[in-house]
Amino acid sequence: MNALRLVSRTKLYWGLIAIFLIGVFSSPVTSKGSNIFLSYGNLLDVLRQVSTTGLIATGMTAVIITGGIDLSVGSLMAICTVVTAMLLTMPGATPAAVMGVPAVGFVALFIGVTVTRFLFTNLAKSAAGAPHRAAQLDPVRGVAVPAVVGVILCALALWFLLPQVGSKFGVLGVLIVAPCVGLLFGALNGVIIVAGRLQPFIVTLAMMVTALGIARLTAGQNNAVLPVYTGSNATEEFEVLRSLAFGIIPMPGLFFLGAIIIYGAVLRFTPFGRYVYAIGGNEEAARLSGIAAGRVKIATYAMSGLLAGIAAVLYVAQYRQGKPDAGAGLELDAIAAVVIGGTSLMGGRGSLAGTFCGVLIFGLLSNILQLHNINSNLQLVLKGLIIIGTVLVQERNATDLFSHLRLSRKRSAHTPTPAEERTTKETQSRTIGGNANETP
Repeated sequence: MNALRLVSRTKLYWGLIAIFLIGVFSSPVTSKGSNIFLSYGNLLDVLRQVSTTGLIATGMTAVIITGGIDLSVGSLMAICTVVTAMLLTMPGATPAAVMGVPAVGFVALFIGVTVTRFLFTNLAKSAAGAPHRAAQLDPVRGVAVPAVVGVILCALALWFLLPQVGSKFGVLGVLIVAPCVGLLFGALNGVIIVAGRLQPFIVTLAMMVTALGIARLTAGQNNAVLPVYTGSNATEEFEVLRSLAFGIIPMPGLFFLGAIIIYGAVLRFTPFGRYVYAIGGNEEAARLSGIAAGRVKIATYAMSGLLAGIAAVLYVAQYRQGKPDAGAGLELDAIAAVVIGGTSLMGGRGSLAGTFCGVLIFGLLSNILQLHNINSNLQLVLKGLIIIGTVLVQERNATDLFSHLRLSRKRSAHTPTPAEERTTKETQSRTIGGNANETP
């Protein structure tokens, strides 16, 4: 029994191992007899290709655990690719600079105020010896000092970014601006959902369309694609995001692994993570227990937008372009990877370790199909079937489905005998209080 339980709990990892072994044994070989699938370059390409989807799926996991959904991440990534490309290649007060620089200032101000109040609140709780009670802060610690810290951080951010507006932005500049733009759009999703008490599906669907329109307006009517050529129209330092970190792992993969580890630790070991799971399990009960469910949900959508912004910068680095439709359909790939990873769409259950495995399963499957030159349309069909099968297993409904089909087959194949019919009539008669031998 313990062995079966262990296998049940680790079935996702066994699935990842199975996909990997299928790739190994079915891989074509080079003229020298080398296994193409196992080649270092091929595995690096897999990690590089899944990193963008992986970053999106990382933020999506927490959103789905709360019982929500975010359909706008693809469009948010698209608008952030446009912002990144314009900042890298166009000097002056472009629409990207007008949008991005104030966004960074606002985020810096908010972070300064929020973090300072958080520290003072926890210090007050520790001094009072009541960590679970609300602490009352005086006007100096509650308002004045947080406001000063926020203004200082905002001023430092603007001091760093404003000189770059006149020329062109560098690597660090776009790595600050694009995630902040995504964070604000994501936070707006959360605010509308919480304040308006609307379904996340509707709100994020509306944001998906709105962000796509904003991305096209920002890029301009004649700019379907904004090319980025490092060393030519953009800083050569931007090439570092295409390189191998420490000569081993692609930079996009390093960002993906870092996001998984950091956000996974937050969800597993911090009160915020426990609140996320509590809200997904039963939001009303979480509210009654004192959890600020609205703030937690806004934070998860903001983080989803922030990770979409980081993915946008990496997308521009990999494909050397920004475009308004860069993230088309990416939200569906992210949701599929999250669900394959064992996160329940009903909320309250899931993990980033599972999402990591789901992203790798998706990436390895695509790579295997491409190595065998499978038709792209057939690849979509196979992926869809695998998603359905995986979800049935993850939700533990496969056994019920097969049992139902087997039972239905037995019922349709069985013809009742006269004795069984007579017994059935007698049972029905006793149930209504009659006698099977009575005549009406």
